[in-house]
Amino acid sequence: MSRGTTKRAKKKSVAANPQRANPLWGGRFASGPDALMEQVNASIGFDKALAAQDLAQSRAHCSMLVETGILSRKDGHAILKGLDAVEREIVAGTFVYMPALEDIHMHVEARLAELIGEAAGRLHTARSRNDQVATDFRLWVRDAIDRIEAALGRLQGALVARADEHADTILPGLTHLQPAQPVTFGHHLLAYFEMFDRDRGRMRDCRARLNESPLGAAALAGTTYPIDRRKTAKALGFARPMENSMDAVSARDFALEFLAACSITAVNLSRLGEELVLWASARFRYVRLSDAFSTGSSIMPQKRNPDAAELVRAKAGPIIGSLTSLLITMKGLPLTYSKDMQEDKVPTFAAAEQLELCVQVMTGMIADLVVDKAAMRAACSEGFLTATDLADWLVQQLDMPFREAHGVVGRIVRLAEQKNVGLEDLSLADLKLIESRITSDAQRALSVDAAIARRSSYGGTAPKLVRAAIKRARQRLKAQR
Repeated sequence: MSRGTTKRAKKKSVAANPQRANPLWGGRFASGPDALMEQVNASIGFDKALAAQDLAQSRAHCSMLVETGILSRKDGHAILKGLDAVEREIVAGTFVYMPALEDIHMHVEARLAELIGEAAGRLHTARSRNDQVATDFRLWVRDAIDRIEAALGRLQGALVARADEHADTILPGLTHLQPAQPVTFGHHLLAYFEMFDRDRGRMRDCRARLNESPLGAAALAGTTYPIDRRKTAKALGFARPMENSMDAVSARDFALEFLAACSITAVNLSRLGEELVLWASARFRYVRLSDAFSTGSSIMPQKRNPDAAELVRAKAGPIIGSLTSLLITMKGLPLTYSKDMQEDKVPTFAAAEQLELCVQVMTGMIADLVVDKAAMRAACSEGFLTATDLADWLVQQLDMPFREAHGVVGRIVRLAEQKNVGLEDLSLADLKLIESRITSDAQRALSVDAAIARRSSYGGTAPKLVRAAIKRARQRLKAQR
């Protein structure tokens, strides 16, 4: 059939010929499938996303067949030339997709037959759609991991840059969403740097485990042809061929692990998104999101909504749902391949797309963030943030057991509440009413700046430690490129 044939004519010819409609298995059947069967069976609507991977593994398989003498060089050359032509059509957007051809593998093979004739039928020697799709899917997930991991690195870079600007900027650290102890904003941002670094590590771990080739496992039991699986594995960038042919075609734990890593990353992004929503609110006013990542209201002209942060927070749900969906799909399947496994791609594709978008959006928000240092500093006057520092002073200077010091400071806090003042506003006489041995030195312990500087244990919030942590973070980012 020439390329000039219209889509309508092409679809008509496919429907009229069940052998043509199902070129890989039509010989077993006397008639074509019911229209509903064709609709539920087809996966081309989503697995056309595997086109690049399918072409790559077909080239690797073809070259191996030629090198092992299974396929003639003449046929091999024709197949590789035809695959190049198919790729050009796909890239150009002129390739015609039809539900009757089910999946990307059948589409490529059918079009290859139209282009080069009989030789196309030899490409499928010593392989099955089972090992073919397993290989394509691993290649696709590997590519997605590389994109997401690189995007997370850029987000980490944005966090480090802002942390460097705010190594001395003080704000209240919270527990239970209540004021707890003063921290620096740089230290707070570096906490997310560490979280996303672990997310990158999970992605890399997943990549290392999935990086084995199923190609050559055929339907489930291997093949009688003298193929070289190590050659195709190397050609596709896999570390090695998978050891067991049944495992090779039936395993989807690599996709589950990827979705688990995506889910954890989405949760970490959601937590940062929630903080941005809070910080940008009128109650906090710590930050202002740029116009590029904010929206307005259709009725309230004063509104400035942190929609980008809210959407990052919301998208954790569908991503987690993708993991749950595939877990449930796989939980009851016996070895080896079942058609249920066709449903592995939709949740995986969706989760990867949404996560990559969320990482990019969060990177933009962090880079554009306007920080209100004064608002952060003013918030430190609420909540008695240096109460623990006063307790530590009692332990260190008066040799008081910490539990006793805790009780003493609790009574001092109650006194400050009664007077409606901060701890630093209490007079020495006020402090001595609770503990007579307290001296004026204790009042210096109530300074927020002094409290920050004293947090000098490794991993603490003291500005000098934050700067050292920033230096190490940059070195780690450089090493991970």
